[in-house]
Amino acid sequence: MEYAVSKIKEGFIMAKKLWGGRFKKEIDSDFDRFQKSIHYDFNLAKYDIYHSKIHVEALEGAGILTRAEADKIFSALNKILSDINKGEYVIDKDSEDIHTDIQNKVAKNIGKLALKLHALRSRNDQIVFDEKWYCYSEAMHLLEIVHDKLMVSLVSLRQKYKDQFMIGYTHTQRAQVISFKDYIDAFYSMFARDAKRLGNYLRELFISVGSGALAGSSISKDAYDKSIKLFLDDFEGDSQMSTLATAANTLDNVSSRDFIIEFLSILSILQMHLSRIAEDFIMFSTKEFDFLDLPEEFCTGSSLMPHKKNPDFLELVRGYTGRVYGNLVSVLTTMKGIPFTYNRDMQLDKEPLFSSVEILKDELNIFAKFLKGVNLNKQSLDKALEDETLYATEVAEFLVYKGVAFKDAHDIVGKLVRYLLDNNLKVKDVDDKTLRKFSVFFSKSELSKIMNPKYAVTSKKSFARKLPKIKKVKGKV
Repeated sequence: MEYAVSKIKEGFIMAKKLWGGRFKKEIDSDFDRFQKSIHYDFNLAKYDIYHSKIHVEALEGAGILTRAEADKIFSALNKILSDINKGEYVIDKDSEDIHTDIQNKVAKNIGKLALKLHALRSRNDQIVFDEKWYCYSEAMHLLEIVHDKLMVSLVSLRQKYKDQFMIGYTHTQRAQVISFKDYIDAFYSMFARDAKRLGNYLRELFISVGSGALAGSSISKDAYDKSIKLFLDDFEGDSQMSTLATAANTLDNVSSRDFIIEFLSILSILQMHLSRIAEDFIMFSTKEFDFLDLPEEFCTGSSLMPHKKNPDFLELVRGYTGRVYGNLVSVLTTMKGIPFTYNRDMQLDKEPLFSSVEILKDELNIFAKFLKGVNLNKQSLDKALEDETLYATEVAEFLVYKGVAFKDAHDIVGKLVRYLLDNNLKVKDVDDKTLRKFSVFFSKSELSKIMNPKYAVTSKKSFARKLPKIKKVKGKV
């Protein structure tokens, strides 16, 4: 059976589980399999090493480890970290979780000294540290993809067709003429807000150590503060982890997962925006619209119908929205009734978190490439813009500027539109005498100035037509 320690064939003592001394019976094999998290929390291995390095330095500062002992543990931890960074880390599937797996690997390297690694700390403290640093690292990565790839591709598509007009819709019905660049800018603005949300999240995320199981640690704050400073000084890269410190309230630190829920909320909004642009592009690429031609590299064919070109990438983005939303709801539901402080339910926050992060990273990277291959069907767009009903609002506004009350102008233009539709006519087919029956201000020459795409777009004076500036968050972890 497995207690807190067991012998391995090399002759060293190794902690196969980080608990067990008070138990007489072996853990049920089915329950043991059921309660393990190693098959997914291995994603946190690097961050767990960071926690261990900070903790070891604090143990040395507290006089629990000698300098030589601390250095020996550091050497073992650095070897494991090197394996992680090179992609050579191999998990032991028999380990209960990532904390135990790393402890066992340290023990295999340095023997009984490894048993001091877990002194005065709890997995409750480790996991919240690991998850927060994971969220920080992945939020930074996602921000970079949104800012440096997706939004750059949107700007490129905008510039490619900056002079093209298109139709704007409300209720999926033709509404008014807009410019294609304004249409793309709308999505750019959505993703700019997503980037801002990620930036604010990064600035506000607080990562802490020293919470113990819930009540804090007997290691002094000074020892932890010194350890954190030494760790950050030695940390590879330009770290901005100014919020790494001991917890203001250790009970709150080990028991709260707001930071995961907030992150998943941001990702859900980001996913919603991806789904909306996907839906628009799916719709506009159909033969019924024929406004867009989608890049073949991101489409598939039919196993039966040779002519099909299916927008599968966009459909999968739309489909994954349910998964991303579900991940948020899953964690919210898990947390809603948990008493203070840590409970094992909280183990189930990891898979939804990892799932949403991986989905968004894939989608954003692919979408950035996808947008580069999107082409407009200008012939179809220009033909659609010949629909004179698109300019009804501009004609009504023309009458308002002539002194006609808007309600009267609305009725006049509505009657003109109805007359043209009933008689299958265009304004160019109607003489001035007939037009003046609707309004004394109407004439073909006057209406021709109004009923064209350029006038419709440029007459809107309140439109800023400036892309929002994004303040990037500096630093990487």
